[in-house]
Amino acid sequence: MSIVGWIVVGLISGGLARWIVQDDRSGCVYTMIVGVLGALIGGWLMSTIDSEGVNEFSIRSIGVAAIGAVLLLLVLQAIAGRGATRRR
Repeated sequence: MSIVGWIVVGLISGGLARWIVQDDRSGCVYTMIVGVLGALIGGWLMSTIDSEGVNEFSIRSIGVAAIGAVLLLLVLQAIAGRGATRRR
């Protein structure tokens, strides 16, 4: 996948993950980084399960990247101590 493909998958999956987790940080670059890191995490996890990670632009790739991004955001929230007792 090209760098543009990674950026597009990162933006879509990062936005989806931020919506699912209710992350209140903002910014296009933050969303893209979360999505690309999620693609790396999700791709690694999927490659251990079925030997096919994130390698092309498809709905499956976006889903795998979103799952990885959700896991990343949940870990970041747990480290920051913003789990179930989150204040607004």
